[in-house]
Amino acid sequence: VQLQASGGGLVQAGDSLRLSCVASGRTLSSYHMGWFRQAPGKEREFVAHIARHAGNTYYADSVKGRFAISRDDAKNTVYLQMNSLKPEDTAVYFCAADLDGLSIRRATQYDYWGQGTQVTVSS
Repeated sequence: VQLQASGGGLVQAGDSLRLSCVASGRTLSSYHMGWFRQAPGKEREFVAHIARHAGNTYYADSVKGRFAISRDDAKNTVYLQMNSLKPEDTAVYFCAADLDGLSIRRATQYDYWGQGTQVTVSS
């Protein structure tokens, strides 16, 4: 499966953005999906995950209550709605696909990755 992330940009603190991740080559419904982010000089960190079928969602503590992950399998697309953005949310955001749904917070468990989209939040 190929993943294409988009929707990043430069916004001010308190603003909102919605990221999209479109899958091609294989139906999205086969995969658990995650969003990760990586700031300069830091390791890639887990942001959110949505399971296939049942659609259970999981979040990093740092974004819980502000971010929402969702999926539209008919459109082969996963979304990350980001509200109340903070400067510390500045990073490149990646979507990823996972076949197993285990250890969902570990980047190494994901099988396929998109190219990333830059989110910059100014104070």
